[in-house]
Amino acid sequence: MRDTRLATIFVASALALAALTPIASPVAAQSADMNFFITSEGPGDGANLGGLEGADAHCETLAYAQGAGGLGWKAYLSTIDEDGSAAVHARDRIGDGPWHNQAGVLVAADVDELHSDAANLTKETILTEKGDPVNGRGDDPNMHDILTGSNMDGTAFTDSDYDNCENWTSNGSGSTRVGHHDRTGGGQNPTSWNSAHSSRGCSQQDLQGTGGNGFFYCFAPAG
Repeated sequence: MRDTRLATIFVASALALAALTPIASPVAAQSADMNFFITSEGPGDGANLGGLEGADAHCETLAYAQGAGGLGWKAYLSTIDEDGSAAVHARDRIGDGPWHNQAGVLVAADVDELHSDAANLTKETILTEKGDPVNGRGDDPNMHDILTGSNMDGTAFTDSDYDNCENWTSNGSGSTRVGHHDRTGGGQNPTSWNSAHSSRGCSQQDLQGTGGNGFFYCFAPAG
């Protein structure tokens, strides 16, 4: 009888301890290779990203939240020659590659491949830092216009009266170059991921009105 009582007490104590012990929540797997993503959200102020520095910081913040901070993240954005400052080309900001998405899939081996037809850049491979796809043409809402300010070769886009949204500091009038992450749509180069057409303005409303949401690409040098 005494042994039975002791066994009962032991079981009850074990159950009570188990109830007090927190159960670990499952965490989404983060690819150790991720050094490329499309932002899951923009700063929310149209093309005013706080310049290149602010855009880079936004990339770092999003990556850090997923355990991928501290890799020297850079926004894939170009700036034009303005007030004596030389133009900055997006292709020169992002390292040498190779680059992998959040799922660990290779999207490009180097800068030349990234800007060629051999790049593995599609709606299915251009994932956010969380590993999610982004709405494209045919989805509601369409958000396939991605800020770049670039030509298809990754150099700074220039044109008559073009101001590149005052080099990522304007949320009003002006224009910047955008690509289509889903590789479809309208514009001069509808299948280009980085230089499909120019935006009709720099405000959040204007970007959304033509199929965007102020998203951009983030790259880090390969480790």
